[in-house]
Amino acid sequence: MSKGYWVSVYPTIEDPARLDGYNRLAGRAVAAMGGRVLASVGSRIEAYEAGIAERVVLIEFDSFEQAVAARESAAYQEALAALPDGFERDFRVVEGL
Repeated sequence: MSKGYWVSVYPTIEDPARLDGYNRLAGRAVAAMGGRVLASVGSRIEAYEAGIAERVVLIEFDSFEQAVAARESAAYQEALAALPDGFERDFRVVEGL
């Protein structure tokens, strides 16, 4: 079974401290669904081509289906509701090879 990954890139963050509520709730939701953070705030980034050297978050799940279910979970939906204005995010769920 292929692993599943959440890949998030934040091209614009006006005030990182305003993400604290979301981060707390999202962290609980990810842990409850068995997700493991592989890269996040503080990770080193080298951006190439059209890449943006901004915050990147990479989370691994045991399966693609588990990653999708975590995204759709009530706990993660609560975290999404806590996202503040003033930032842009590119989020996707990707199936591993």
